[in-house]
Amino acid sequence: MKYERIKQLLQDDFLKIQNAKVILLGVGGVGSFCLDCLTRSGITDITIVDFDTYDVTNQNRQMWSELHEGEFKVEALLTHYPHLKIINVRVDEQWVWDFDFDEYDLVLDAIDDRNAKLAIAQKCYKKLISSFGSAKRLDPTKVEVADIWKTYGDKFGSKIRYELKKRGFNKKYTTIFSSEEVVTKEKGSFMGVTATFGLAMCAQTIKKIREK
Repeated sequence: MKYERIKQLLQDDFLKIQNAKVILLGVGGVGSFCLDCLTRSGITDITIVDFDTYDVTNQNRQMWSELHEGEFKVEALLTHYPHLKIINVRVDEQWVWDFDFDEYDLVLDAIDDRNAKLAIAQKCYKKLISSFGSAKRLDPTKVEVADIWKTYGDKFGSKIRYELKKRGFNKKYTTIFSSEEVVTKEKGSFMGVTATFGLAMCAQTIKKIREK
């Protein structure tokens, strides 16, 4: 059976996994691996949101990208994961405030837009798992999970914390981050790190569903 091995691990909690409803914002280097892990673990009620198309430069780190150059990501992924619900839109701050997240058990944030991430944190912190920057790093063993206020070693994360404080936000939510110092100022990326972020996000998703 397809899910037999994961069922052996989760036992009775596997039913919770099958009944869970999640939304994944961003299906790039982090999100695409998270999506594949969620699906292979038995979560099938998944909505993905992204506006981008596949480019040749995505092929070093994004699942399925080499097969769909020039195609919209959400539409291309639907051919591999036909159970998906897709929303082809840019996740910006206004979209976050306008969108209704109430029906989802968890909100998974794998986007790069800072203002959108801030809005997601303010609106969805009770059921949020958010990814900080995974680019410019080479060591997957430095990837960690902590609440937003215990993250460190990431300048992007530092800016998020600073802006949240400015907005009077003091709640906690789960964050995937790397403590590794960046090794380049360019847009370099290594799948060993970006995929680790995505797999860690999937693992946290399963953990939180089991705890409900």
